[in-house]
Amino acid sequence: MLDLTGKVAIVTGASRGIGRGVALMLASRGAHVVAAARGDNAAPTVAEIQGAGKRADAVPLEVTDSASIEAMVAGVLQRHGRIDILVNNAGIARDQLMLRMKREDWDQVMATNLTPAFVLVQAVLKPMIKQRGGRIISISSVVGQTGNAGQANYAASKAGLIGFSKALARELASRSITVNVVAPGWIDTDMTKTITGKAQGDWASQIPLGRLGTTDDVAAAVCFLASEEASYITGQVLAVNGGMYM
Repeated sequence: MLDLTGKVAIVTGASRGIGRGVALMLASRGAHVVAAARGDNAAPTVAEIQGAGKRADAVPLEVTDSASIEAMVAGVLQRHGRIDILVNNAGIARDQLMLRMKREDWDQVMATNLTPAFVLVQAVLKPMIKQRGGRIISISSVVGQTGNAGQANYAASKAGLIGFSKALARELASRSITVNVVAPGWIDTDMTKTITGKAQGDWASQIPLGRLGTTDDVAAAVCFLASEEASYITGQVLAVNGGMYM
């Protein structure tokens, strides 16, 4: 089993879905997880981790507020003295066909899905450089690779994470900091549960492995990229999509 004992990991959007799954699995591998979410929404995730005898703390975070991000990172450094893993997971969707999409739908998606990754990475870089090591992992999406009708804003934000991460990987390799992306396909979460009937059947028919992914499928990929076993992997997109896009 991948061993992350002694590592401090920040996971954004850790209250539910993929973020929650990532937080739980990182903690199960020995990492001290800082579960970040709006208000006290990450408290149940932390309670589950602590109930299993692992280490975690919940921190409030407004990802669209740079001051909130900087305060959160400063607090983590004050409490733990280091940051080894950053998982940029927080995100929203505001789906609409392009002809009907409002500018605020575009701006909100970019401000939540893409810009916070820039602010968070800048905030954690100094401690990672001082440590001469770190793992930066961003959660993109299969639609950031393929596009999808009605999701121009979401697809652009997720594709942006890929380009952002590839550029960073080149900048930071000499510092022993790896930067990678996990691109999930259709994962069984609260968000996908709202899609019913024919639409769900149409999506499922596109998955060669014949099932929806689970949050554990995504979390396992994140844990691998966060581990020493992945120390020679950087600038890559690890697709966790059941074969939807090859």
